[in-house]
Amino acid sequence: MNLNSIFSDLISKYSDNEILKTDYWKEIEQSYSQKSRQYHNLIHLENMILELEEVKDKIADYGSILFSIFYHDIIYKATSKDNEEKSAELAKTRLEKLNIPNDKIIRIHNQIFATKSHKRSEDSDTNFLLDADLAILGQDWKIYENYTQQIRKEYSIYLDFMYKPGRKKVLTHFLEFEEIFKTDYFKAKYEEKARENIQRELAQK
Repeated sequence: MNLNSIFSDLISKYSDNEILKTDYWKEIEQSYSQKSRQYHNLIHLENMILELEEVKDKIADYGSILFSIFYHDIIYKATSKDNEEKSAELAKTRLEKLNIPNDKIIRIHNQIFATKSHKRSEDSDTNFLLDADLAILGQDWKIYENYTQQIRKEYSIYLDFMYKPGRKKVLTHFLEFEEIFKTDYFKAKYEEKARENIQRELAQK
């Protein structure tokens, strides 16, 4: 999958400013390629797009969803608690320089912010974005286990006595949801396995 060409095609629908297009992609590529990013990297973006391509016909505004994917983790620091807010604001700042309608920019901003709590949205497209973001939770155990190791490396600044309670809190938060996945498609595909994986990880803590 060529993320650069997907992003380039996306921008071309609104602007023919080649400099901005190049600069924006460079910023995305560099942000997601930082050494500290073991999981929240370009592969994560690819996987989200692959997941959503399967349900493209159910998504009302696929272009906005793609922008939200590219920008949802553009700012990601393990020590920060406002990554989503900052990512949403950065997306808004960047996209305002293109000829994108304001209502679309607001939608993208809100979708990115929704990835903070992962609560069900009244907007169907947002729910698809949230489900794609969490699709890793429902993978086979080996893939899930590898993901947990990647996340641990991202938070390597914290010793176990600090990291473990924090991780436990996140996992418990997901289990407390009536449904981890908000859409029928992803619920049928991943809900059962995700709960099984999370409980298995918690049992190892």
